[in-house]
Amino acid sequence: MARHSMSGCTARTTFHLIGPQSWTAVPAALVYDSTDPFAVRVRFGDDDDRAHDDGSAYEAAGADDAGSDTAPDEDGGVEWLLSRDLLRAGLVGPVGEGDVRLWPARGGLDVLFLQLRAPSGEALFEVSGAAVGQFLRETDALVPVGTESELMRVDDELTALLRGGTDNPTSH
Repeated sequence: MARHSMSGCTARTTFHLIGPQSWTAVPAALVYDSTDPFAVRVRFGDDDDRAHDDGSAYEAAGADDAGSDTAPDEDGGVEWLLSRDLLRAGLVGPVGEGDVRLWPARGGLDVLFLQLRAPSGEALFEVSGAAVGQFLRETDALVPVGTESELMRVDDELTALLRGGTDNPTSH
């Protein structure tokens, strides 16, 4: 069931951390906010009992390259910032360099692999490709592909930068 706000959407899902001999279910949320139209946040440790048994739920939520923000959020989880385009491309073929890499499983399986690297180590996850695809369709309904630049507040960001401020003017 999908619910939207004017500014974003959230998909709660489960990523599976692949270990040497087993895997561990990790609750997570894919978060999109139209005030940062090129980015998708992956919040690991986002445990919420509204998630369905199939690992997916949608809830309203108030760059061509991927980046990471591995600092714990206020709830103690970890958040990574990914490019929406990178996430979309990872559904159909291998993409990414450095800290973030994505690729679909072979043989038509509904699996997307996500490899994350940080100074503290690296992790390999698998997640439902269908869940990621559905989430991306929800983001496209909010901000169609190719229209992201129209939402950027470049003048506000440039003014803040020239004033020497480090605050993000789009995070009001």
